[in-house]
Amino acid sequence: MIELYLRLAGATLLLLAPGALLARSASGALVTSLALIFGAMLVVVATGSSLTLALWLLLAAGLAAIPVGFRRGLPRVRDPMWLAVLGTGVLFGLLLWLVLPDPSGDALFHLARVRKLVAFDELSLEAVGEFVDGGLHPGYAFPLWHAFLALVAKLAGVDPADVVVHEAAVLAPLSFLVVYEAGAAVFRSRWLGVATLAGTVGVTALASGSGGALRLLALPATAGGRMLLVPAALALVLTYLHEPTRARLALVAGAGLVLAVVHPTYALFLLLVLVGFAVVRAVIEPAELRTLLLAGAAFAVGAAVFLVWLLPVVQDTASFTPSGGQVQSKRHGFERYPGQFIVESESSFHLNPEVLTRAGPVPLAALCLVPLALFAVRRRWAAFVLGGTLVVLAVLLSDVLFPRLVDVVSLSQARRLAGFLPLAFALAGGAAVLARVLSWAVVPLALAAGVALEWAWPGDFGYRLEKGGPTLPVWIALGGSLGAIVLGLLLRSRLPTFARADWLPAAACVLFVVPMAVTSGWERPQPHQELTPELRVALDLLVKPGDVVLSDPETSYWIAASAPVYVAVSAPTHVGDTKANRPYERVEAWSEYVQTGSFPDRYDWVVLDGKRVRTTCAPKFLSGGRYTLCASTQRR
Repeated sequence: MIELYLRLAGATLLLLAPGALLARSASGALVTSLALIFGAMLVVVATGSSLTLALWLLLAAGLAAIPVGFRRGLPRVRDPMWLAVLGTGVLFGLLLWLVLPDPSGDALFHLARVRKLVAFDELSLEAVGEFVDGGLHPGYAFPLWHAFLALVAKLAGVDPADVVVHEAAVLAPLSFLVVYEAGAAVFRSRWLGVATLAGTVGVTALASGSGGALRLLALPATAGGRMLLVPAALALVLTYLHEPTRARLALVAGAGLVLAVVHPTYALFLLLVLVGFAVVRAVIEPAELRTLLLAGAAFAVGAAVFLVWLLPVVQDTASFTPSGGQVQSKRHGFERYPGQFIVESESSFHLNPEVLTRAGPVPLAALCLVPLALFAVRRRWAAFVLGGTLVVLAVLLSDVLFPRLVDVVSLSQARRLAGFLPLAFALAGGAAVLARVLSWAVVPLALAAGVALEWAWPGDFGYRLEKGGPTLPVWIALGGSLGAIVLGLLLRSRLPTFARADWLPAAACVLFVVPMAVTSGWERPQPHQELTPELRVALDLLVKPGDVVLSDPETSYWIAASAPVYVAVSAPTHVGDTKANRPYERVEAWSEYVQTGSFPDRYDWVVLDGKRVRTTCAPKFLSGGRYTLCASTQRR
């Protein structure tokens, strides 16, 4: 454990070092380093080279950054709060290490891509996909985050599976830092940065137990979500608004680019939140309109550079502007997400508000506290909370707007907009207002509220929405944000600012999430695993990188994650439904193969799962157990 942790940590620090030399914050270092990796990978795929070239290019970038960093001066000793957050993140990461599960589900999809990046000598964008003749995945068309993980594996000298499983523990301190920096930038207070971190960790890691979503921090959806790139981008935007410079504006543009490459829809969602924030802020403080426009334009242009290139790939997917039948289907429609939508018709539907409060005490409290931002309406954080909350809820709960969003990003992605509600900021801001009014009394009140809400509604975290959370807080937040904006506009010159920015609201937020930490279990999940050790060894010894393996969809999905190979068929739910990929046609072809022994596409090996098919093949290279491995000849 210790050696693997040190290897992963050392490799991660080396990759972040060039960005750290050029930027003076964890958020800036993360964005800059990923931008450099993006540039290196552009050269790699353009020349058809291997990942080794990317390492040399990054080394050159790091060496070039050294004199730049020294000319700017050595970094000052970090403030004690920053160091305390870093230390807390390291300790949390070590605790998280103990509960990280073996790869399963979506992790296998990403592991398969990382393996190909590490193993192949000639890389292209299509080379990392599932199928030798397939196309790009609309969500991961450019493998930036996969390249980051592959570079960690190559530098650390470990198997890619070790990176996909354990890198989350290494990234936890970085996650804590960027969330803290986002809170500190929004509130202009280090203490309220801590309060924001407490709320974020509560809803993301503690409420559901065993580390929650932080267990998946190494995967792009989580890395690009609430715990890494989104808070980093937010920190950079707010830092620019406070002290606008060209260098900071370039970082904002870089954040837009990097976030769009890692997870395109998240860039759109964050831009939507920033638009809500900018409109409210410009209405309340018109003098800030120019910097708001520049920051928003920089982020949008950075994201658009990639999204314009991606558009043809997205238009090739079945879930882009889906038909009514597709929306209702099991492939792309409501039946895949039971209980999560309220459907009036094929063109009139919205997110079930119970989804918004399903994550336990933090959403309940945060949504109820949103209207308190009225009492600090002239502060940036109030505009962010009010504008961000209003625009997200207005889209999610509208039968008119939500279907339009689904047309653009798919039903699967549109529901994720709920994760962009500024819950942690609303919690911290509400605590700041209450601390000004109640003083010391806010501390026991926060603890009592945390205990009561954890007892009354610990959350519903299953894939199927069984009970859902209370909906009253949602309507309080929606109506309260709209009312606060109107009153703030009418009364802004007469409204006093009631908010504290010292340790008291931070203590209140920490104590509020303590009951979740106490009741949170820390058992290591044991997901179901396919493939026997014998089959894994046979794949390693016999199957060459880039060979095509034919098997049933589920077994194929696991095989692609176990070895750097292509598959002829895969589970359609984990494959981009594009014309080139033809996932459902491939499944039908597999069914035909089981009956007739004939398959229309090229393959080099056959793996038969005795639990799923009753057939045989020859010549056999592995047999006698659950799986049979044969070379590519006509089935007997």
